[in-house]
Amino acid sequence: MNHNTDSIKHFCGVAGVFCANEDDIPAQLFYSLFALQHRGQESCGIAYRRDGRTIVYKDLGMVSQVLSHYLEKPRSSTVGIGHVRYSTHGGNKLENAQPIVVECNKGTIALAHNGNISNTAALKQQLFADGSIFQSSSDSELILHLISRSRAGDFHSALVETLQRVEGAYSITMIHDNRLIVVRDPLGFRPLYLGWKDGMYAAVSETCALDILGISEYRAVEPGEIISISAEGLSTEFLPRRTPHAQCSFELIYFARPDSEVFTHSVHAARKRMGRALAAGDSSVGNTSVGDVVLPVPDSGNSAALGYSEASGVPFELGLTRNHYAGRTFILPTTAARELAVRMKLHPVKHVIEGRSVVLVDDSLVRGTTARSLVRLVREAGAREVHLRLCSPEIRWPCFFGIDIPTRGELISNRLTNEQIAEYLDADSVRFLSIESLRSCLENHTDFCYACFSGAYPIKVPIGPDTGGAS
Repeated sequence: MNHNTDSIKHFCGVAGVFCANEDDIPAQLFYSLFALQHRGQESCGIAYRRDGRTIVYKDLGMVSQVLSHYLEKPRSSTVGIGHVRYSTHGGNKLENAQPIVVECNKGTIALAHNGNISNTAALKQQLFADGSIFQSSSDSELILHLISRSRAGDFHSALVETLQRVEGAYSITMIHDNRLIVVRDPLGFRPLYLGWKDGMYAAVSETCALDILGISEYRAVEPGEIISISAEGLSTEFLPRRTPHAQCSFELIYFARPDSEVFTHSVHAARKRMGRALAAGDSSVGNTSVGDVVLPVPDSGNSAALGYSEASGVPFELGLTRNHYAGRTFILPTTAARELAVRMKLHPVKHVIEGRSVVLVDDSLVRGTTARSLVRLVREAGAREVHLRLCSPEIRWPCFFGIDIPTRGELISNRLTNEQIAEYLDADSVRFLSIESLRSCLENHTDFCYACFSGAYPIKVPIGPDTGGAS
């Protein structure tokens, strides 16, 4: 967890493009990654095939800074992959940026990975004992080591063997020679979509990256599916099936863009249902008129606040405006600096707030430091009361599948009751969405992971003393 900020961090986004006829693949990847920028802001990169070799370019920074030179002139290719990264495993260093490109006994391989391998420690120990040398601290690199060291005679067999050795979350795009490989883990932790148009295939983390390419025909890559696309066409096969699946519920609560579809759910519609469920929870305990106005915390609270307003009849207002130019540069390690960062990013509309009882709708609560500054900001704008509503359950457990969550001792919901949280935040009340209500907002709810709320992990995980338990 980045200790400079109180929000749960994005993990990564991946993209892959294959064209039957040569096209400007780097430009297509630029637009795809630009649409996925919200999934990782620390580093980005692309790899593509040209003139029989794999070219890779990556650096620390945003897509518009690192990759914009690929828009200056076309570069013909038939296949490429791309990645945006936030370091859930391994630090924010250039050597951890992706895609990773290697040449080994299985050919030239480029890999972009979204997720976390939960048995990384055990696998790395085995590889070190066998003499492997790692160039990064990213868990993605070990996938390539396992492929290279496999006794299987060909790349495809080595890939299948490797995927059956790793545990946890992986949505992957790869290039092997001139072929695009797309893989999603058997439990389906992270989203992945495949779209097609006029001889072009695109694999992306969210459908918003297909929209920017003008692709309207698509489907979800199924859990455990391996798709191979080449000049010979498309083929697909499956790793051994595992059910129920364990799709990340936080994708719909916070991570994904509201205009995206993930896990075949409209993100906007799912968040509106969460907001309606929050309002129903207030109504069930007699708080039928808890506020005079509903304010979202932009941008992740917007859809849920709309749902809350529709269900409760309390008017919706944009009482907080966001400065989109106040980036991570201004997030500093001291409490005073964090509070200043909130004020630089969010500005109250006093005309909307003054003298009113405010229902403030946000996505989640981690340590509570940012929420405390937010409540103070709304009170200073003249709110008579502030009632904080979160469209996720209490976060009590760490994630081992691609979300950067603090240790249990740092999570405010493990230390304080809701009443004590309200007192700490200087809010009149605080209410979370229950796990049962969250499940009611999701179709096929048994196919989702709720471990960060319940501690019921879908697979064995390396919980230690710092996370508050033992596996």
